[in-house]
Amino acid sequence: MTFTTRRFVQTASLLAAGLVLAACGKKEAPPAAAPVAPAPAPAKVYVVGTDAAYAPFESQNEKGEIVGFDIEVVSAIAKKAGIEVKFVNTPWEGIFNALGQGDRDMVVSAVTITEERKGTMDFTDPYFDAQQLIAVKENSKVAKFADLKKLKVGVQTGTTGDEAVTKLLGKTSTAIKRFESTPLALKELESGGVDAVVADNGVVIHYVANNPGGKFKTVADKEFVPEQYGIAVKKGNAELLGKLNKGLADIKADGTYNTIYAKYFGAAPAAAAPAAAAAPAPAASK
Repeated sequence: MTFTTRRFVQTASLLAAGLVLAACGKKEAPPAAAPVAPAPAPAKVYVVGTDAAYAPFESQNEKGEIVGFDIEVVSAIAKKAGIEVKFVNTPWEGIFNALGQGDRDMVVSAVTITEERKGTMDFTDPYFDAQQLIAVKENSKVAKFADLKKLKVGVQTGTTGDEAVTKLLGKTSTAIKRFESTPLALKELESGGVDAVVADNGVVIHYVANNPGGKFKTVADKEFVPEQYGIAVKKGNAELLGKLNKGLADIKADGTYNTIYAKYFGAAPAAAAPAAAAAPAPAASK
């Protein structure tokens, strides 16, 4: 049988079409693209407010870095709690407002736990026991807190030391000189601008030891009620409070806290004082 040219072309076309269809039938669909996992949200960095003018608890070194006992304690707590923290120097006068407004997630600044403060913020378990101490010149005749009644006394504004001296001398007393920081008050004592300074024992002892030229001495008084420092968080922030308390318990259990304490105060802490909540209203402190 003889194929004409036209017949041949028709047949070839049919065969080609068949081959194309066969090829198309064997072609596999491209694999579906794997779903792209959303990028993990960045870890929250908790902003810690601290008044870095209260050595040895918090201060700035020559590089401008915030350092001190409180800073190391909170850093160790954060590591145990698995959270990140950032310390921001915050003036004492506005530090609690910054916390309440949410500009700071927590405050660590030698803050004494008091019933009044517990009404507007929450505190961790105590991490430091403190007591007020009087600083005077070596030749001063001051032997007790009551001896300050007729003298000029320096305090840091808004601290419980300020409260104690105000109670002793009166709200309208012009003999009370208030300063932005305790070291400024102590400098005024050195220059003779005040006769005494009332402040936390840790700060006073540190300043006196590091300023022998000031020729200071310290005077203790059993009238001063033991105080305790806590880390403050915004009222109702139970989640953060729980993490901090767990971290604090962990660093106390494994010896980290004692190591930090000894670095700044020369020895491990003595037995804890009675809980602040069970004690009378503090006489003085930050």
